[in-house]
Amino acid sequence: MSAPSRTPSRPAPTASVPPPSARMTGRQKLVLALLLGAQFMIAVDFSILNVALPVVGEGLGFALRDLQWIATAFALAAAGFTLLFGRVADLVGRKRLFIAGMAVLGLSSLLGGLATSPEVLLTARVLQGLATAAVTPAGLALLTTAFKEGPLRERALGLNGALMSAGFTAGAILGGLLTDLLSWRWAFLVNVPVAALVVALAPAVIADSRPAERPRLDVPGAAAVTGGLLLLVYGLTRAGATGWTTPTTLAALLAGLALLVAFWFVEKRATAPLVPVRILKRRSVIWGNATGLIAFVTETSLVFLLTLYLQEVLGYTPLATGLSFGVLGIGTVIGGTLGGRAVGRFGNRRTIVAGGVVQALATLSLVALGTSGAWIWLLLAATFIGGIGNMLMIVGFMVTATSGLPDEEQGLATGLATMTQQVGITLGIPVMSAVATARMTALGDTGPSGILSGVSVAVLVNSALVLAGAVLAGAFLRTRREG
Repeated sequence: MSAPSRTPSRPAPTASVPPPSARMTGRQKLVLALLLGAQFMIAVDFSILNVALPVVGEGLGFALRDLQWIATAFALAAAGFTLLFGRVADLVGRKRLFIAGMAVLGLSSLLGGLATSPEVLLTARVLQGLATAAVTPAGLALLTTAFKEGPLRERALGLNGALMSAGFTAGAILGGLLTDLLSWRWAFLVNVPVAALVVALAPAVIADSRPAERPRLDVPGAAAVTGGLLLLVYGLTRAGATGWTTPTTLAALLAGLALLVAFWFVEKRATAPLVPVRILKRRSVIWGNATGLIAFVTETSLVFLLTLYLQEVLGYTPLATGLSFGVLGIGTVIGGTLGGRAVGRFGNRRTIVAGGVVQALATLSLVALGTSGAWIWLLLAATFIGGIGNMLMIVGFMVTATSGLPDEEQGLATGLATMTQQVGITLGIPVMSAVATARMTALGDTGPSGILSGVSVAVLVNSALVLAGAVLAGAFLRTRREG
């Protein structure tokens, strides 16, 4: 009797066989290539003008103190409207908003490339920021709905994170090359053919997704969160330029925080909230986005700190500085390709913790940088290894922040994640700049040795912040399989 009762031990092997959906179809590969190409272009846009700002200012007659507005105008629109457009994508259709945003991005880039005055250029930058706020969450929502939760989505998000991070690095290199070889105008114009190609192909390649029922837009909530984010980002950028204690900076930061607190109470009472409070209470949303914020704050600010070191201490040119970050780009691509596999094998929490520890240790080693040109080898090795760790954190963050939610709320989830990313990018530089500046002020030295000391202290803070993020993720974040 024992033989017939226990002989069929064959169900176990079938459970270990990979499901057919574990492989991408040809159409999914085409969708992935198109969406990743668009996201890479968006990432390049964040940094392509950084090394060209002085040349742009000379060409169009910007005063030196006004150069920051070329970056700030973009950051305000991109971060301020991301959450709103993420929800709008759920309501009107992600595909429609994605294509419209890419069209606006192409036209605004053309306008920026042809600009003949500061006013026209800043208008173009605002439009580019608005287009980015529309395209990024819509594109990510199309990506997450095209690939169901599991290995395929993890792989797609890993590649997306890798290309976006590589895009920041590529933007710095490409900006230097285009400015040196052609003109700063090509930092804008290079977007036009790429945007046109995406707009032409997207209607036939991408399948739309939207909720079965279209709820009303939460206007009070949209006004509160958009206004709060605009004021918060404005305050952060002003802090980097004029300090954290100036009246304008403090007023903007306090007003922005007040509006974001008001947004919470508006959402608790709204019949069709922009962001349901139940989502904001989810552990995956809270700690996933907290981890993402730390990952973007630390890595983007580290690039800023090392730019100061390379140019002001070692005397590198902008182009040589951009090229030096090429190894960081390679590290992030490797980290992105490994990230999806790591999440699938070890879970998102362990992936985030491991990535954070690797990034923190690599960043900590940069405290040893000195004034000799030979230290470039430490910088290259540390940024390469740290880039891998940072991308493991980012992939883990993206998987965590978009998991466990239905397809009709993916625009909202990716909008929150994109907002976290863009606020982190904006927040990192003024915070670390303030730390470095405080050290230089305390020493009374703004020369190369003072800058090196300021950079070293800021690097130490940066490393501690990454390690704290990894510890918090390990303590409070559930794995994807735990829900």
